[in-house]
Amino acid sequence: MTYYWTELSIEYANQRSYLDDLYKVYPTVPNGLRDLNKKLWQQVNKYFDEKNNVELIKALLKMDLFPIKDSYVAFLKRDRSAIKRNPSTVDRLAGQLYEMGLDELYMNCSMPKEANRQMGPLFRNWIRSGVLGVPLLEMGEFERHKGNAVLDGSDKDLGNWARANVGYTKNKGLDFVAKFNGKYVIGEAKFLTDFGGHQDRQFDDAMTTLTDPTDQAVKVGILDGVLYIQPREAKMCKAVVENETLNILSALLLREFLYSL
Repeated sequence: MTYYWTELSIEYANQRSYLDDLYKVYPTVPNGLRDLNKKLWQQVNKYFDEKNNVELIKALLKMDLFPIKDSYVAFLKRDRSAIKRNPSTVDRLAGQLYEMGLDELYMNCSMPKEANRQMGPLFRNWIRSGVLGVPLLEMGEFERHKGNAVLDGSDKDLGNWARANVGYTKNKGLDFVAKFNGKYVIGEAKFLTDFGGHQDRQFDDAMTTLTDPTDQAVKVGILDGVLYIQPREAKMCKAVVENETLNILSALLLREFLYSL
């Protein structure tokens, strides 16, 4: 019965108005530019004009988004003391920044967040809309409630609850915790918009929840996106059809799945 829900999800994605319906769960909207800290941007202007390489790099590292993609930037962000020890790297980065000019620096620092990095809250908002037809309860109420219910809280709260109550072992949060027909359900929700890179890591993250050794809860991967398009080819598609014992299904089928338990 487990793979039944995966097959339904593949069929839904390939034969019905899947994307139109999925927009109710993940209503992505064009993202506006990031608001930059005015005081910090004034410092960037000052050090840029002074050609003060070290202070310019330090100021830009405080921004949410560094204006150039470079493999060495993440190291400097995590170890600011490395700036003093690596003057050639600092000068190399500064040279690229001067070449770009202040206008391009500003635009790159204020670029909007990638849409696929903002999907997590959208799923939780959809659940909070009451689409499952059961109450959303905070921790104390959830544990006392006798009927069907969804646990409300952050992914960290849900992970902590699952570790304390159903033997969940992973050191990570969860997107979904519920109880239906006397069974606890824990799950991870992902909208996988493409293959490779960050999206593959998101898929692997969901799989770690599905393979958690706890047998005190039903585990579900609430996955949507490209993984249902080519189920025999790409890495994540292949993994979905080869793991027939795992509960992998679209958010659009979640309600039916829960009531079937």
